[in-house]
Amino acid sequence: MNTLLKLERFYMENNDHYFYVLTCKDGSFYGGYTNNLERRIKLHNEGKGAKYTRGRGPVQLTYYQEFDSKGDALRAEYQFKRMTRKK
Repeated sequence: MNTLLKLERFYMENNDHYFYVLTCKDGSFYGGYTNNLERRIKLHNEGKGAKYTRGRGPVQLTYYQEFDSKGDALRAEYQFKRMTRKK
């Protein structure tokens, strides 16, 4: 198979980019980016995710949004992290 076709197939099959929000057991929220939502939540619950969620688990998925590009998902994460705690 041609290298260009392999790359096209890879990008067509791997274009899932997610922004997600977790609720920690202490009631706080954590927002992040991933390209594999199930795996990432599993890592958070195993204590191998973000430093913030370690010791605050188990976590629950509260919200997620799928994007076509990584940049769009990262922008959503950035906007979330700029919000005040009250919002």
